[in-house]
Amino acid sequence: MIGSQIVATEERWPELPWRAWEPTIATLHMWVQIVGKVRMALAPPLNHWWHVPLYASARGLTTSAIPSGSRHLQVDFDFVDHRLQAATSDGGSFTMALEPMSVARFYREFMAGLEGLGIEVRIWPVPVEVAEAIPFQADEQHASYDPSHAHTFWRGLLQADRVMKTFQTGFVGKASPVHFFWGSFDLAATRFSGRPAPLHPGGAPNCADWVMEEAYSREESSIGWWPPNEPPGPAFYAYTYPEPNGYRSASVRPTEAFFDAALGLYMLPYDAVREASDPDATVRDFFQSTYDAGADLGGWDRSVLEPSVRPDRPPRRPWSTMGTHALKAGAAGSRGPRRVTRS
Repeated sequence: MIGSQIVATEERWPELPWRAWEPTIATLHMWVQIVGKVRMALAPPLNHWWHVPLYASARGLTTSAIPSGSRHLQVDFDFVDHRLQAATSDGGSFTMALEPMSVARFYREFMAGLEGLGIEVRIWPVPVEVAEAIPFQADEQHASYDPSHAHTFWRGLLQADRVMKTFQTGFVGKASPVHFFWGSFDLAATRFSGRPAPLHPGGAPNCADWVMEEAYSREESSIGWWPPNEPPGPAFYAYTYPEPNGYRSASVRPTEAFFDAALGLYMLPYDAVREASDPDATVRDFFQSTYDAGADLGGWDRSVLEPSVRPDRPPRRPWSTMGTHALKAGAAGSRGPRRVTRS
């Protein structure tokens, strides 16, 4: 109850201690990879690796329910009371305190806890998408956990999750959920043109090229947020794959956004967002302008992929099937939409 009262009094877009949180974020990255690899080993495969991410929750990060034989397993990181809880659908559970501990110790205790629940799972115990891939059972280097840093990381994550979900409303083609990829340690969401993409060249550190080939098997426009500690710090990002000609020099908003040639994507610093007069609108403008640029330059059929109207909250009529005829009907006073805005 005390933790909930503290969260309720905090500002919506908090200042993030990114210049100091590297030890905690680096350790947490490895812990989350361990849990994520368990989900990957147990869950049925989905295209683009949609079966492996975690999700932002009201208290931290969650795997959601993972099938394990005739049972289900769920693992939750709680960044309010700073504990990890694993629970099964038949009533079993165990809890671990989130506190300073090495990755090796976390790995031993977590896997032992799963064994105690009767969860039989084997994972490749080596991190991916990081330059220095220390096997989990040997990693005594990453052993930091500052509760305040973990808490503010989660609060920044929640704001990104909220705005990204709002943005995804403006698309009716194939699109991913908003989900947290533990390899790259970022929150991401993707829209697809519906066309196949050229073979991805791979190249992610300590990650097989075929993994990236599956991830980028279709043309896409992606947005996200991640929490690095190097300047400019935590940032929203956006990119289009394959990158169309002229994309890097496109006019995008707001003025604080820039194209990072080394990473091949647009970035908008989190600090610029929280200092804006309307942070939510600033992020949505960034997402919309970068998507517009990629979709238009890439020749996407936007008339098919975007709704003619935005849904009410909650929706009171279909919106993804409403074309120009529906807009005309509404204007004529029929049962068309009462409130019409362009996507």
